[in-house]
Amino acid sequence: MKKFAIILVLLLTLTSVYSLASNQALATSGHAATPAATTDTQTPASQDSVTGSKALSSAIAIGLAAGAAAIGMGIAVAKALEAISRQPEAEGKIRTSMMLGMVFIETVVIYALIVAILIIFVL
Repeated sequence: MKKFAIILVLLLTLTSVYSLASNQALATSGHAATPAATTDTQTPASQDSVTGSKALSSAIAIGLAAGAAAIGMGIAVAKALEAISRQPEAEGKIRTSMMLGMVFIETVVIYALIVAILIIFVL
């Protein structure tokens, strides 16, 4: 499971770096002007390419985060049900701990959504 988490973090990092690098390369390619003037002189094709790379990187970030969260939640529920079946008298404590873990897992997905929105609209 640690390997999966490390790979997920690396993929999200690479996606963000790819988005930033492609945006910078497209924004400055063929133009020796200042950055403020560069955005005014971009061709429609390069603007579409920048928009496409932003959309692709955002989709990958959200997809990976949501997929990893779904796998994590499934494992958590399975283990909680297994624990409840072993000790039915501890059901309340197990359920409470599971729900707290679910909240933390869902928070990661919300952070990924915020990062994707920032990639699309700010960068």
